[in-house]
Amino acid sequence: MKCAICKHGICKHGICKHGICEPGNIAVTLERESTTVVIKQITAIVCNTSGEEYLNEEITDTFLSIAEYDVKVGILEDIRGCRIACASI
Repeated sequence: MKCAICKHGICKHGICKHGICEPGNIAVTLERESTTVVIKQITAIVCNTSGEEYLNEEITDTFLSIAEYDVKVGILEDIRGCRIACASI
């Protein structure tokens, strides 16, 4: 995968013109109004050069649904691990 930000990545030969993004664990924080949702230990694709993070559409949709629900019911802080968040898919 080629990084949309730096247009390249790092491979074992140095700078790679094709770009290398590899799986890694990240945390995502979503804020809306007075609600903060944090999902930790998400497997995502991360660029070795820029650090840009890419999530698949299914996981993104799940996180947005969680955040919308939390705002609707008035939850101020919601911190979850990815297993708990992804179980609601």
